[in-house]
Amino acid sequence: MQTTQSPSLTATQLPQVHFPRNDGMPLDLDWVMAVQANTSAIERRAKTLPGRRSVKKDYQAAWLCKAISLMDLTTLSGDDSEGRVRRLCAKARQPVAQPILEALGMEGLTTGAICVYHDMVATAVDALQGTNIPVAAVSTGFPAGLSPFHLRIAEIGESVAAGAAEIDIVISRRHVLTGNWQALYDEMREMRAACGDAHVKAILATGELGTLRNVARASLVCMMAGADFIKTSTGKEPVNATLPVTLTMIRAIRDFEDRTGVKVGYKPAGGISKAKDALVYLSMIKDELGDRWLQPDLFRFGASSLLGDIERQLEHHVTGAYSASWRHAIG
Repeated sequence: MQTTQSPSLTATQLPQVHFPRNDGMPLDLDWVMAVQANTSAIERRAKTLPGRRSVKKDYQAAWLCKAISLMDLTTLSGDDSEGRVRRLCAKARQPVAQPILEALGMEGLTTGAICVYHDMVATAVDALQGTNIPVAAVSTGFPAGLSPFHLRIAEIGESVAAGAAEIDIVISRRHVLTGNWQALYDEMREMRAACGDAHVKAILATGELGTLRNVARASLVCMMAGADFIKTSTGKEPVNATLPVTLTMIRAIRDFEDRTGVKVGYKPAGGISKAKDALVYLSMIKDELGDRWLQPDLFRFGASSLLGDIERQLEHHVTGAYSASWRHAIG
């Protein structure tokens, strides 16, 4: 077992981010059609990942604090209320109890962003005044993306006008499943334009794309069209973020940077609820993309319950005892 060193984590880095923008490029169908995915090799590599890195004690605490700083703390429920969103924003400001942070020698730790439905954007923006925590809005007919296209574009504009700094859009899965890459590119390009200065995360809904080759090609087309991030899932599909999908997508990101010089971010979402899983994802990002992607402008966890488990692990690190999960409510 190899031991992963602790990441650099200082208060000045949290959440002082400088988002690189992806202006996109013309659709290169020759490049897209040349993309393949060796599923058996990807799955074999993914199986080895949980056992290849071991982080303990202070190193583990540092990595878990890093994970918090990369988290899009999320509530996307039909019963969301202003009160719930304000409590969530308070948690984003102070994700870990102050005595625990003091024992860890941590200052200025916040989550990377808050992610909500459009109706809650204004509430979240108001609750986060005085911080650098951005508000992300899910948009374009989330989660299915099947509303009329002009309404999806209008929804982006409404969320930007309400103060959302980031827009999580959903692509039309049918374009991927039918191999209509020009339609996917044109759709993504128009959504990117509608976001204006807001950063756009393209949700691929990978659990509904059929094959890892489709995932790789869809990732590439969305990056060509100007996606600042590519994201696995809405969190509403039967299968959300997985290690094979993540490996496929981050290698597409690496290939895109090698050929264009443009860095694109990555966001796994859905199903990542345990601290140990977050550590596996972080070690994979470090191995495949390097330390630069361990910053909130290039990596985010889409999470709701993950923070509670991380907070329990940090308290155990400080006190030697596990507390009840209800003591670490998210909102």
